[in-house]
Amino acid sequence: MQLITWNIQWGRGVDGRVDLDRIVAHAKRLADFDVLCLQEISGGYTELPGSDGGDQFADLARRLPGYHALDGVATEVWGASGHRRFGNMIFSRYPLLRACRYLLPWQPQSGTKSMQRIALEATLVTPSGPLRVTTTHLEYYDPAQRMAQVSRLRELHREAVAHARAVPASEPSEGAFYAPARGGPAILTGDFNFLPDSAEYRSLTAPIDADTPPYRDAWRLAHAQLPHAPSVGMYDKAQWPGAPFTFDFLFVSEDLGARVREVSVDDTSDASDHQPTLLTLA
Repeated sequence: MQLITWNIQWGRGVDGRVDLDRIVAHAKRLADFDVLCLQEISGGYTELPGSDGGDQFADLARRLPGYHALDGVATEVWGASGHRRFGNMIFSRYPLLRACRYLLPWQPQSGTKSMQRIALEATLVTPSGPLRVTTTHLEYYDPAQRMAQVSRLRELHREAVAHARAVPASEPSEGAFYAPARGGPAILTGDFNFLPDSAEYRSLTAPIDADTPPYRDAWRLAHAQLPHAPSVGMYDKAQWPGAPFTFDFLFVSEDLGARVREVSVDDTSDASDHQPTLLTLA
């Protein structure tokens, strides 16, 4: 199984052009992926540099036939500029069993810029059984909000594992009460807006409880103590003038750890300000 995560910056490359065809081409160049997790998908935002305001959720789905497309809208607003949406997507070759969309904590902070964030979760039917994949994009400006979002992601993981282990009701559920299991084994991926040595990183990977396999950093499982390959600021020096660094991670629940074979960052793509990152599972 091959999974790519990528903050595509609404398809805007280092050259300033928004080009979704280029995004898809670069992802396919990296791997014949089974699952693709994208962040910063836009719809209706003409004010974003290079954007024509088109519905990128639909536009990307059209460009990836053969994949199940799942959208997770974090910000949805109406106003003088019309209907606007911003969020994440998951594309999967594997059938979808269920989806969950969780708005993450967003406390008001006077004088601090922030936006609503989401965790988009899909349980996939894979040859190895149900697998839960969650993609997210955490708060950038406010560390306190980001830590609250990390805490919520840990709670969602604990809840999902408990759901996966729960004994079904004695009577079959029908209609809207039909609830296929959430996957126990899990991948959590996205743009976390924290560094590998941050308090948020340590919190996310800390033990949860005796019944919940904690999240492990797939890079560390694949590369031991080798420093994380940078995923931001390699080519876009207008936004990121300093040395490149790592904000994009792939975490796996501990019960998936033995299946991690490789994690790699594509250091050749200039189709976004972030680099696509690939996870390979046995």
